[in-house]
Amino acid sequence: MSAATIEESYRWCRKLARAQAKNFYYSFLLLDGPRRDVMCAIYSFNRIADDLSDGPGPKSREAFAEFRRNLDAALDGKAPEHPLWPAFADAVERHRIPREYFHHMIDGVESDIDFQPLETFEDLYQYCYRVASVVGLTIIHVLGFDDARALPLAEKCGVAFQLTNILRDVKEDAERGRIYLPQQELRQHEVEPGHLLAVRVAEPLRVLLRNEGARARQYYTEAMPLIGMVHPQGRGMLRALIATYSRLLQRIEARDYEVLRERVALHKAEKLWILARSKWL
Repeated sequence: MSAATIEESYRWCRKLARAQAKNFYYSFLLLDGPRRDVMCAIYSFNRIADDLSDGPGPKSREAFAEFRRNLDAALDGKAPEHPLWPAFADAVERHRIPREYFHHMIDGVESDIDFQPLETFEDLYQYCYRVASVVGLTIIHVLGFDDARALPLAEKCGVAFQLTNILRDVKEDAERGRIYLPQQELRQHEVEPGHLLAVRVAEPLRVLLRNEGARARQYYTEAMPLIGMVHPQGRGMLRALIATYSRLLQRIEARDYEVLRERVALHKAEKLWILARSKWL
């Protein structure tokens, strides 16, 4: 079986992103065609890496080791046969994205296969950096930026996104044996693991979730200048992405962190409204 051509590879990535990207894909629509294709390739890499820990089938360190080898081979001009790699390698080269971002991302998702509780918020921040901030850093390389101050802002933006995901998915993650909330804070607020599996949010857990939500909100606020730092053609996409996740946190806040009974989500109409508003602001 021969490797896919770059055109075939981008077509495969576009198809995967349309089917799986959800919140991300709406924001891609605000990019020109070439950048949209690049974002689909980057998303596809992240999706496949994430599926190695959360997707169907057995989980193993060897699967991650093979994925790392394929990543390096692709970036060294020796693309494996999987249809992801030609487009991904082209995207990384075209936008000069540092290779270490992708290895950090693999580090983060690989830690989920034999998950160890996170003791402090600093530990949680490091996890968020690996699975989300590096995505933000990758994105701004695609969108373009000239001011190095954009880098720490992209990092904060990624942490805000991941904290929002953790708040939304706290019960689903607990059912998988993963409690991302810091153990130190669980003890401080006298939150038991069973509280995360209940139907309703107990008051000690609510207080803890409010604290994490306040942190996420602060990171969103601090990251907002990033929109003006990326090149003009990418601002609509970044604005839509931040608005989508910020609105998701707003929905959680409006429910006073009652996140155990049902998954908090935005309706398609809301996403389209955010898309339209972000395009014309």
